[in-house]
Amino acid sequence: MHADIDIAAVPLFRELNAGAQAELSRRAAVRRLRAGQLLWRTGDEPRGLHVLVEGRVRVLQVLDGRPQVIHTEEPGGVLGDVPLFGGGVYPATAVAASRATCLVFDTDAIAAAIRHDPQLAFALLGRLAGRVRLLIRRLGAITGQSVATRVAAYLWRRAADAGDAGTPTFRLGCTQSELAEELGTVREVVVRALRDLRTAGIIESTRNGVITVRDMAALARRAQAAG
Repeated sequence: MHADIDIAAVPLFRELNAGAQAELSRRAAVRRLRAGQLLWRTGDEPRGLHVLVEGRVRVLQVLDGRPQVIHTEEPGGVLGDVPLFGGGVYPATAVAASRATCLVFDTDAIAAAIRHDPQLAFALLGRLAGRVRLLIRRLGAITGQSVATRVAAYLWRRAADAGDAGTPTFRLGCTQSELAEELGTVREVVVRALRDLRTAGIIESTRNGVITVRDMAALARRAQAAG
């Protein structure tokens, strides 16, 4: 493994004992990806567990002729755990949304590390359980909320993460097309929802994806609207 990546600094492995960390460090492969590069396609044979240490990766399926994001992983995220625990092929396509770096472990490497420290199995299953909760929430939002509400909720979360209680300014974090895939809709509907927020004076935006929220209370109300 490349010496510039410290296994003990990876959140998933930080609490493991020295034996498990040494096993993972010895067996890890490093995979570097450019933006837009595929990690795998739906139906591909498993290539190992991927732990993201840099960048962002989107996992998606094509539903009704358009891409639908299943989940997005950022540094510390895990990919490929479904075939690891359930067998079979990859159930969805994974693509780098930015330049990314992953540590890759085959099944034998994970099994060896678990023998040294069984807590790794619980950590991996905990990540998988957290993703199931996320998918349940996302399904509820898609079936029970309008796209305008979903767009407002996305912006409200980004604004809250910006940490400015006054007029938070932040980057959208993705293209409008990617946001549409994230929210289960098409770009044109997202564009319309953003335009409505601008017209209402709730947000301001620039062509390079920078958004300023002018009325957090109004944005929160729209994010909580039903239907």
